[in-house]
Amino acid sequence: MSPAASPRFAGVDAARGLALFGMMAVHVLPEAGSDLEPTLPWLLFAGKAAALFAVLAGVSLSFITRTARVERGGALTAVRWAVAARAGMICALGLTIAYVDMPAFIILAYYGAMFALAIPFLGVSTRTLLAAAGVFALLGPVLMQALRDSLPEPGYDPTFSTVLTEPGVFLSQLLLTGTYPAIPWMAYICTGLAVGRLRLNESAVQLKLLAGGTALAIGAWLASVLLLDGPGQGFDRLVEMDPDLVAEQIRDAAVWGPEGYLPTSSWWWLALVSPHTTTPLDLLHTTGVAVAVLGALLFLARHAGKALLVLSAPGRMTLTLYCAHLLFLGTGALAVLPYLSLWLQIAVFIVFAVLWQRAGKQGPLEKWISRGSGAARQAALRRYPDPQPEH
Repeated sequence: MSPAASPRFAGVDAARGLALFGMMAVHVLPEAGSDLEPTLPWLLFAGKAAALFAVLAGVSLSFITRTARVERGGALTAVRWAVAARAGMICALGLTIAYVDMPAFIILAYYGAMFALAIPFLGVSTRTLLAAAGVFALLGPVLMQALRDSLPEPGYDPTFSTVLTEPGVFLSQLLLTGTYPAIPWMAYICTGLAVGRLRLNESAVQLKLLAGGTALAIGAWLASVLLLDGPGQGFDRLVEMDPDLVAEQIRDAAVWGPEGYLPTSSWWWLALVSPHTTTPLDLLHTTGVAVAVLGALLFLARHAGKALLVLSAPGRMTLTLYCAHLLFLGTGALAVLPYLSLWLQIAVFIVFAVLWQRAGKQGPLEKWISRGSGAARQAALRRYPDPQPEH
């Protein structure tokens, strides 16, 4: 059985497909219904789909560096060069597509930054990865809050023009102030790197991921509730510290996330767990959701892999389909018919991906990235060859 067809990879691909469709739903569908309450798709996917995407990026990095971790030496150096090339190409793609005006934040440039930051972690132990994930989740948001007021205001999505004219804005946006800030989001990457080293083809491991992820997600959410409305009375502290915000606005921020970025008036803001707040509890909650979803889909792929084809086929070419989705948003077509727009895109992407997979082809953008990173790896192997053993 080929790797792409194995249950382990089918489950990971299905999780990627779900993350893609979840992000599309957040981009296209309304956040609130006629009763002004959050819609079901928004509750299911807002903040969580992007987190799943990031955790799976770490899993993918773990897969492609597995042999090099064992061989180390020149092989590990070469794979680091390959990941650096991958990071640069994905970031460049994000900076390019950001010139298209669209009603969505683009994750690609941030994604490239996360890949670059992951390079030092490719050869470390699993225990170190888990410790790093915890440090990024706990201290990354603190660093964001501490530096926010001294960093430049981020733009909507960075482009090459931003890099050339406002390099400080570009770097701070990618690392700390943007929608998907790479430093705290490294919690997802490190978690994925650690998860990718597990025996993901074993049912026991899959069920442990499901149970452990669920426990982490629920635990983080309960901690937020206790801190805000329990003995900690964090909600009251926020009302006291932010006289310009009425209680209803703070409650809305706890559901929808704040407008713009998280206020820096009080550390109690870090007790929120709402979408894209990038607080410690938000990172832990969404990490738990991502791990649980991955465990569930790995288990389903083991027992009913063919049924997941509608997710796993698009999941093998998410970069291509994600960019196609963004370009479609840029046309403005079907903007007034969001549900039709979403289901039409999903249907087209599934059909295209299934046909492309049956033809045995790699996604167009995936092939471009693979060739570029492969060329970087080969160049590094020529430059840093392992010494030959003495006979």
